Amino acid sequence: MYYVYVLKSEVDGRLYKGFTRDIELRVRQHNSCKVRSTKGYVPWKLVYQEAYALKEEAIQRERFLKSGVGREFLKKILA
Repeated sequence: MYYVYVLKSEVDGRLYKGFTRDIELRVRQHNSCKVRSTKGYVPWKLVYQEAYALKEEAIQRERFLKSGVGREFLKKILA
């Protein structure tokens, strides 16, 4: 399975969107400052995830969530 996930920084509330095969490991990596783009905003909390059987589907969904329409979608469901 491939997972699309959204993390929320407990520092300033910003959202990070990504995809992975191992969600628990990936969240630990973000919170251990092993991801350059997120290390300045630790700690991160997993606030949303979706599972997909195909990698291509997960990549497509991640791209959607990073788009303007996708950000609006997340704003509504996370409110």
